[in-house]
Amino acid sequence: MALLLEHIVVRYRGSAAAGGDLDAVREVSMGLAAGEIGVLVGPSGCGKTSLLRAVAGLEPLAGGRIRLAGETVSDPAAGLHRPAEQRRVGMVFQDYALFPHLDVAANVAFGLHALGRAERAKRVQEMLSLVGLPEVAGKMPHQLSGGQQQRVALARALAPAPRLLLLDEAFSALDVELRERLAHEVRAILKASGTAALVVTHDQMEAFALADRLGVMQAGRLEQWDRPYDLYHRPATRFVADFIGHGVLAPARIVGTPQGPRVDTPLGLLADADECPLPEAYPGGECLVLLRADDIEHDDAAPVRARILRRDFRGAEFLYTLALADGLEVLAHVPSHHDHAPGEWIGIRPRVEHVVTFPR
Repeated sequence: MALLLEHIVVRYRGSAAAGGDLDAVREVSMGLAAGEIGVLVGPSGCGKTSLLRAVAGLEPLAGGRIRLAGETVSDPAAGLHRPAEQRRVGMVFQDYALFPHLDVAANVAFGLHALGRAERAKRVQEMLSLVGLPEVAGKMPHQLSGGQQQRVALARALAPAPRLLLLDEAFSALDVELRERLAHEVRAILKASGTAALVVTHDQMEAFALADRLGVMQAGRLEQWDRPYDLYHRPATRFVADFIGHGVLAPARIVGTPQGPRVDTPLGLLADADECPLPEAYPGGECLVLLRADDIEHDDAAPVRARILRRDFRGAEFLYTLALADGLEVLAHVPSHHDHAPGEWIGIRPRVEHVVTFPR
């Protein structure tokens, strides 16, 4: 494993007046295989940056253990804390942290002091070619665009061949379109270099573009660490279901039918319910069912009608906020040529391929 965290705790000391000590990271365990890209998302203050800083060696652990490429680098029970400079970890920050008085080549070469001049120059050119910028070696950072500066920062972090690369909100200063494009480029660069990476971001589209493994944190805890597909379609907790994607948790009831258990919802009986729990899984079968925006189809022949409360134009589609007759609000992705105005009633039907339920 490139990275293994075992029950790690990061604790900040505080005065009694301020409420005492704060566990910013609580019993987090996760692993990252060689060459994998892991991404952490979560609300502000959830502990994701504190976790990243602990992996880097910038924060000591109060408990647990961190292993990098099989080597233990933090273990408070054994009195072990390797400083950041001994961990062979690269970091890319939000502000790029390029040295303004050095040209691009000198920036990339900054961590290569152990190499001879010819080897250093060769490595710099290899890294700039890897990030698609072989022609900017002699330029100063202020002569580059934001996206180019970020790729130079990535080249500098990769140049010493780190065991792990850490990126902390590395694209947040860029505009939305550039951020998503650069996320795809960075993923390709990391895969080409074979470097494992752990990324912190607040942007879910960026997270899905980058991640082999995606984690959702809340109040210092890792709620789920999984493939992005599974995290979206099979959220392990209500918090993950609420936090990732667009959807609602609607009241429902699990009922037995000749075809097996089905979920009775305000939109009707879910037909695609092979993953549905048995009715006795919840008292009286009563539960909450996750209805994502892509689980609901616009069909004017459908028996269920909903009134459009709001529509958000997304180019190829609208995100409609809809109200059923009983007041329940749901969301639906609808192709943008289905152009209906707020206040109109439209027909909708459920098409749920992954049934996810939680206790009421």
